[in-house]
Amino acid sequence: MYHRRPLTPRLLRVLLAALLAVGGLLLGAGTAPAAAPAAAPAGAPAFAPAADNGSWAVYPVPASKAKNALPDREYFYLEAAPGASVSDTVSVFNTSAAPITFQLYGADAYNTPRDGGFALRAADQPQLGVGAWAHLKVNRLTVPAHHRADIPFTITVPKGAEPGDHPGAIVALDTATVGTSSNGKVAVGIKRAVGARVYLRVSGPAVPAVSLQDVSVSRKAPLVPGIGSSSATVHYTLVNRGNTTVHPTLALKASGWFGGTVLNSVPKDLGIDLLPGQSVTLTAPWPHPPQFDHVSLKLSIAGTDISATAGTSFFAVPWFLVGLVLLLIVLLVGARRLRSRRRRAQRGGGSWRRGRVRVEAAA
Repeated sequence: MYHRRPLTPRLLRVLLAALLAVGGLLLGAGTAPAAAPAAAPAGAPAFAPAADNGSWAVYPVPASKAKNALPDREYFYLEAAPGASVSDTVSVFNTSAAPITFQLYGADAYNTPRDGGFALRAADQPQLGVGAWAHLKVNRLTVPAHHRADIPFTITVPKGAEPGDHPGAIVALDTATVGTSSNGKVAVGIKRAVGARVYLRVSGPAVPAVSLQDVSVSRKAPLVPGIGSSSATVHYTLVNRGNTTVHPTLALKASGWFGGTVLNSVPKDLGIDLLPGQSVTLTAPWPHPPQFDHVSLKLSIAGTDISATAGTSFFAVPWFLVGLVLLLIVLLVGARRLRSRRRRAQRGGGSWRRGRVRVEAAA
């Protein structure tokens, strides 16, 4: 009688080894140029301030009183103790060919959640830091074409303010509304604003701290390993849990069961100023990740007085190949069972016929 061999752990290991061998055989088989910068408008100062939209610029007042004087600072870097005040002057340069009327105000800064960009609260949004503490000499003025206006301001820090960085900006908002048209009708009214960054440090203990969380990997791979290229994207969330602005770098390192170290990137500047209390969800490309392996990935964040690590692991498995092997196993087991049943049926049927013949002969 035929006996089906059970799928013991040893047999499963043999089948897995065969699958890995097939994968190994299959693995063994087989920018646009940057645009030129636009010319500066007539009457514009001979520099490119960080806060400039082509029609007006906002920046710390130059030491020189000359009309086209170069700014001595790119941003405002100020410090004051709780309960104290600090004063400075902001310049608004109208580089357009027509006068512009501006609304001036202080604004709090934050990081955009998707890319960590430096963004500012609007004038009608709640302000808790620089936006609430800044007081300008004038809040509305008209600047003639190709002229600069210098506006003094004072930032008064409350007595109970937390130590650390409180970033924001002094913003010049064009009071005119620019309409976007659709089918000859005005669809959306837009007001444009430019802000000069203010990095305000409230005196006291500085506590830099960051953390990494929610690390995951999304992959694109061919159905059969080695037949086409693969790519992956690393997703992670970076949180500033301290009270200082940090400028982080990211390094990736990954290892696999079969290939040892499969990724070891040098630290890369993320190009963001991560503000206190802010979190951003970022991605990192991973070209040509393993197509058939078990991968352990480690992310490392570094910067001045900060460090953080986090990781994840995943199976880089060709599911098409796995499904094919499993299908073959199912078919093999099914075929053995069917053969066993047929043999039992044949043996049982032959004995019955021989017994019947003997009975009829005796009658």
